[in-house]
Amino acid sequence: MTAPPIEVAWRSISPRYFWLRLAVLSGWTLVFAIAGVVAGLLVSAWFFLVAFAALVLGGLRAVFMRRSIRAWGYAERAEDLLVRHGLLVRRLSIVPYARMQFVDVTAGPLERATGLATVTLHTAAAASDASVPGLEAAEATRLRDRLAALGEIREEGL
Repeated sequence: MTAPPIEVAWRSISPRYFWLRLAVLSGWTLVFAIAGVVAGLLVSAWFFLVAFAALVLGGLRAVFMRRSIRAWGYAERAEDLLVRHGLLVRRLSIVPYARMQFVDVTAGPLERATGLATVTLHTAAAASDASVPGLEAAEATRLRDRLAALGEIREEGL
């Protein structure tokens, strides 16, 4: 894979997205750990290993989560939007404005509570869809409006 052009100004996602993801991870880790402890007390002591494994795996994921979230970025160019993410497998999606069918902004309950949203770009080919999670709500709205306007302008030029 070739590197993206150097002159591109990459924008990162909100640092609050890390805390949101960490809260979700912590919740699920505790659910599995408590279930392992309860099963260890009621069924067999072997289930204490499940609780221990849940805590270890949750801790490992938390360590790598910060780097994983820092890997997310997007850049707006004249003709297309670039979206990058991934640690081990780096992915760079290039979505031409003329190929966009619609732009979607979503925010679940936890995202709304933290003032974040996810922008998803839909194209005719499902494989070329791209999303940018963890944007400030105002930035997500601005990006949606800009992408929709650029998509309409490019569509008129076809």
